[in-house]
Amino acid sequence: MCGIAGELRLDETPCARTTLERMVPALARRGPDGEGLWLSGPVGLAHRRLAIIDLSVRSAQPMVDERLALALVFNGTIYNYPELRAQLAALGHRFVSDGDTEVILRAYAEWGESCVERLHGMFAFAIWDGRRRALFLARDRLGIKPLYFARTDRFFRFASNSQALLSAGEIDTRLDPVGLQFQFRLHGAVPPPYTVLRGIRKLAQGTTLTLYADGRESVRRYWRLPPPADPPPLMSEQEWIERLRYELREAVRQRLEIADVKVGVLLSGGLDSSLIVALAYAAGASDLMTFSIGFEDSPEERGDEFEYSDAVARFFGTRHHRYRISNEEVLARLSEAISAMAEPLASQDAASFYLLAERVRESVKVVQTGQGADELFAGYSWHAKMAADAGPALDRLERFYFDRPYEALAEMLTAPYSVPDDRVADFFRERFVEEASSAFLDTLLRIEATWLVTDDPVKRVDSMTMAWGVEARTPFLDHRFVEFVVNMPATLKLGADGMTNKYALKQVARDLLPDFVVDRPKGYFPMPALKYVRGSFFAFMREILNSDACRRRGLYRREFVDKLLANPEHYRTKIEGSTLWHMAVLELWLQQNVDSRPWQQEVRVTAAGG
Repeated sequence: MCGIAGELRLDETPCARTTLERMVPALARRGPDGEGLWLSGPVGLAHRRLAIIDLSVRSAQPMVDERLALALVFNGTIYNYPELRAQLAALGHRFVSDGDTEVILRAYAEWGESCVERLHGMFAFAIWDGRRRALFLARDRLGIKPLYFARTDRFFRFASNSQALLSAGEIDTRLDPVGLQFQFRLHGAVPPPYTVLRGIRKLAQGTTLTLYADGRESVRRYWRLPPPADPPPLMSEQEWIERLRYELREAVRQRLEIADVKVGVLLSGGLDSSLIVALAYAAGASDLMTFSIGFEDSPEERGDEFEYSDAVARFFGTRHHRYRISNEEVLARLSEAISAMAEPLASQDAASFYLLAERVRESVKVVQTGQGADELFAGYSWHAKMAADAGPALDRLERFYFDRPYEALAEMLTAPYSVPDDRVADFFRERFVEEASSAFLDTLLRIEATWLVTDDPVKRVDSMTMAWGVEARTPFLDHRFVEFVVNMPATLKLGADGMTNKYALKQVARDLLPDFVVDRPKGYFPMPALKYVRGSFFAFMREILNSDACRRRGLYRREFVDKLLANPEHYRTKIEGSTLWHMAVLELWLQQNVDSRPWQQEVRVTAAGG
């Protein structure tokens, strides 16, 4: 688990060390345990290391094999690397390290670009193949590990976060109207290849990209969900539940065992994280450490879930750590959390993960988290509402899921940042054809599992935990587990009544957790101050939106900003987010990550003028 970056020159000039040296500091927090640079002609690779497997220098990166003319930088964890290592050794490969990094290098040498289909884990990596004079990039099936890139006529650059690309300079930092539309219609979930900046793109999940030194490019999507089973598997409810328990237990066990450091659990007290604790305990985890965070209450909502997380920790005898953060500290740290986001994150619990990861890092480097369960098992309130509703799929999404109608964007954004068509609706139309199943809910959950989970909860947790050098592992997003769950009947996700969210998971948990934890309302790491915006938090956001930088940018219509500031609590999204927070977090992210880099200014003016 690390931060990676690199450049391939496309203009027949050597890669400059100074370019890599500008990128590496922006990756330092992702990899606090070491740094490495490697340059050869037109290509340069950079790495910041978080040592999790094979802590010795033998697994330092970039990892280079001069005989094979291969060089690799890698971010992630390969859970089946011991099995792959044994296969490769039997084929004659000799290893000089004990980690998963070298397994990827040898796998590419043996199987070429198809090596990705043998990797079981979360990964983003780049391999320079000197014999082919080609840069090969790959991202894991569910997009758990990020991979951003920028391409011009003169260079191709990639990195684990957008800050590293921006730090290298020469990036088109004009705002992308398509990315903005997703940002404000889909609560910050901007699917690849888009970001909110025109000059920064991201490799799609389950995809590889090969770029040759002469500029030729090849993109391949190597993984998709298997088509819906027709007919569906003939299994009883009990058989489904037993198989589900087994598959999830295996995913949790692997994420415990494949590490040379201790692995903890982020425990919100909700069903998903509590179930991970139970299965880790069942797998024999000793001295299991759990971590929870809570905030101040608001009149409408509790600010912590300690009632439940404490009970789960006591039940399994974990070494529990819980932290209560005052609103005063939250406010003092908000700017810092936003600055660390690889992309602007609208979810209120992004800052929760940032503040929790800071404290987790004092005890462990690796944690398991429950991200993905809601998207697989219909865990949100709007899933049941949409499933029970009638009418076309897009109408259901408009009523219950999209933050605001396409037409409302014209009231919020100025003319230069509008798009003449509804790109979010187009995206879903295509996905509903691509992932078509017999029922609306099954199709929606397939879309969420393969597309939306990557750019909402997964991006959020990776960005915020890696800001403190903490690796977050997501057993619910094991691709084999996902492939199994998508064929589970809808009645096992919402129950026979159509209203019991995560029915199947609750049945798995019955013999493992106390009933009051299984049957409780949905839990998470709540931060009410960013949901019900008042007092000093309102003043903080008002200052951002009234700042000179915001006015000069001209993204938001001033009459809408004034209306919003006059009655901020009136403007809420379909899923109970704050419009004021959505607007403020994007503006502050731009001020911190784009405006603050002086070498960007000339490029921005030139790009805008061109």
